[in-house]
Amino acid sequence: MNSRIPSTAGLRVLIALAERGSTVAAADAVNLSQSAVSKQLAKLEGAVGQKLFVRHPSGLQLSEAGEVYVEHAKIALKALEDAALRVARLSSDPDVLRLHTLPILGDRWLLPRFARFAERHPHVDVQFTSFETPGQAEPDAAFRYGAPPWRGQQADYLFGRDVALVGAAEYIDRAGGLDTLADIGRFTLLEHPQTPNCWKNLRDSLELPEDAPEPRHYVRFGFYTLVIRAAIAGQGLALIPRELIVQELAAGELVNPRGLGFQSPNCYWFTRPADRPPRRALNLFHDWLMEEIDRD
Repeated sequence: MNSRIPSTAGLRVLIALAERGSTVAAADAVNLSQSAVSKQLAKLEGAVGQKLFVRHPSGLQLSEAGEVYVEHAKIALKALEDAALRVARLSSDPDVLRLHTLPILGDRWLLPRFARFAERHPHVDVQFTSFETPGQAEPDAAFRYGAPPWRGQQADYLFGRDVALVGAAEYIDRAGGLDTLADIGRFTLLEHPQTPNCWKNLRDSLELPEDAPEPRHYVRFGFYTLVIRAAIAGQGLALIPRELIVQELAAGELVNPRGLGFQSPNCYWFTRPADRPPRRALNLFHDWLMEEIDRD
């Protein structure tokens, strides 16, 4: 029976051949010679007892048996990679903490406070990454935006429910003021396309009719920081979680006319894997983080 169990090298060759359709391209992908790729395939097909590919002039195509085998090969390799990561964690430095964070949360809320954690726990090496960072190690925890639950994650609420309609006072005055929401038609609304804080949320929270006036114009930015900067610059109104603009509101750079806003179901959360005990560094960071939330 053991002769039917393939090597991981054989599985990688199989997947590379399935994805690229030729031994030349597969050899380049797995960093082997073309001859070694052919040998790995022959060995694999011998163990399986069936041809895994059909040879065509246009290249290699999976046979019916090959399609079944590739599907399970991908699952097997992923399981081995996950196991290797989890085993590596068992011997990793207990004072290293890897955190995924969101750019706007890091810039506006976390980093201005982080010096207090670093001063209290100088031995903890915190490594911040974004969700888009390629080739990164699995994080110990993550800051997320949205609404739980997240599968396999334990979530602590941070902030973000209180979303305020804000703009520069000069811009609002120049547009004729915002005395009632019927005046919204005089204003541009600034939005982030991936953040579901939008005019519809505000309209629905105030139970306005579907035919209520719409903003005159919409401008969308790919970064939430740019939405805030554009609002300060008098380019439109924006719907922003109040905790992200505390300083701008206090300084008068932004105002919240008539206290307009809504309670959002999408907020900022701190999430940790629920299927493994937290390491010491994570416990220290979590305790500090909850203190900061209480302080706010």
